[in-house]
Amino acid sequence: IEGECSAANIINWGANDMRIVWIAFYSIAKLIFFFKIRFLLQCLEDLDANLRKLNSRLFVIRGQPADVFPRLFKEWDISLLSFEYDSEPFGKERDAAIKKLASEAEVKVIVDVSHTLYNLDKIIELNGGQPPLTYKRFQTLISRMEPLDLPVETITREVMGRCTTPILDDHDEKYGVPSLEELGFDTEGLSSAVWPGGESEALTRLERHLERKAWVANFERPRMNSNSLLASPTGLSPYLRFGCLSCRLFYFKLTDLYKKVKKNGSPPLSLYGQLLWREFFYAAATNNPRFDKMEGNPICVQIPWDRNAEALAKWAEGKTGFPWIDAIMTQLRQEGWIHHLARHAVACFLTRGDLWISWEEGMKVFEELLLDADWSVNAGSWMWLSCSSFFQQFFHCYCPVGFGRRTDPNGDYIRRYLPVLRGFPAKYIYDPWNAPESVQKAAKCILGVHYPKPMVNHAEASCLNIERMKQIYQQLSCYRGLGLLDSVPSNPNGNGGIMGYSAGENTHGCNNLTGEMTRSLLW
Repeated sequence: IEGECSAANIINWGANDMRIVWIAFYSIAKLIFFFKIRFLLQCLEDLDANLRKLNSRLFVIRGQPADVFPRLFKEWDISLLSFEYDSEPFGKERDAAIKKLASEAEVKVIVDVSHTLYNLDKIIELNGGQPPLTYKRFQTLISRMEPLDLPVETITREVMGRCTTPILDDHDEKYGVPSLEELGFDTEGLSSAVWPGGESEALTRLERHLERKAWVANFERPRMNSNSLLASPTGLSPYLRFGCLSCRLFYFKLTDLYKKVKKNGSPPLSLYGQLLWREFFYAAATNNPRFDKMEGNPICVQIPWDRNAEALAKWAEGKTGFPWIDAIMTQLRQEGWIHHLARHAVACFLTRGDLWISWEEGMKVFEELLLDADWSVNAGSWMWLSCSSFFQQFFHCYCPVGFGRRTDPNGDYIRRYLPVLRGFPAKYIYDPWNAPESVQKAAKCILGVHYPKPMVNHAEASCLNIERMKQIYQQLSCYRGLGLLDSVPSNPNGNGGIMGYSAGENTHGCNNLTGEMTRSLLW
């Protein structure tokens, strides 16, 4: 911390998203949080390695912050504590308690905004004390704010030379990064991480990302194909989520590259879509502790969702009988990540598209399994996809057959994650229930025996659910699209953007929401 090293004993409480909370005796946590724990441990190992290059070390402290800090303040004679501002309600409550402990110990506290581009409190203040609830309004507000500060310079050995880190011989034993084995994981036969953790990996990926100069110059959205659905070596979402990559560094790297390619003019806000949608959801959530709930959430439409534990389990475990949906959920369980459009497809299927199950249930599954799951963005995106907030065009939904077929006509993605269907020809791989018995036998996969039959009739379910949503929105005085309701079809052969399966190729006309939804690329 500038100007403080020579005059104080300092604790820099690591980036908010790298504060590990681990409940060792909860065996279920070992399964649920494995991807995140492995990623975080790799982040900590990388951070420690980089600190060693600066003649310093990382101190990993075991215990609850409220128990640990009073002891450390005394033992280490601490006079200054610094940490990153956490905009989410739980983090605010935790950090307020730590500030109180520091004040009682006469320890100065410095809190910096670094996980978001903007100070969210200032955005809300500029909006009359209320969070912006439309992306357009959010863009208007940030256009009126002061320009962003440049990223701080990389710390050098010379800077660190002004600070002394006492490192004892037993440092690794007392303060070393724990191993997966220490946390109770069996690592025998463990495959390498699809997403290696750490700042070093994040910066490497950032450079690859920026090499896509044509995209930066022309704002071309990548064309979807089967490879688009796989983890990309330029993907950044987990690294932004866990603080390995500075959002401000990303912002200014994009700005610099745009200026080099375009030679003149200021970059449009659309260049920063990935970052700004993230920022938008943070702003919407920061003062709303019920943001991840339906009841008591002032911005969430109250929808009488069904409770169906069996249907929820089939969806979560990839056993719906729809190969496109099941392949996505299988990839999620195996790798801890799925493409943002794949997330949209399974979210729509669970909620207003087919199963009519609350977005809260889907959000919990994503929170458990997604490496880059983020409280604000995750909850906000689920409300959006379920038309519970932010997005109201409930008469559009994803077709669980046609959308996948258009994305990957040959079905390579299905074969990769659902090998039981590998023998089906492309004609039937998205709707194997339409395959003649002879084709099923040739594929060595009989529907209802080796792979489940569809759990719902999509045409009937989606039509019924659109009617449900129509009735709910008719009761909302604030709904601006009342004039559109008369055009919402009441049958599956209407033009409301849905199409179910039946004998043959009845999968055309399944509108996807790419025109509106691909903006949220970090979800």
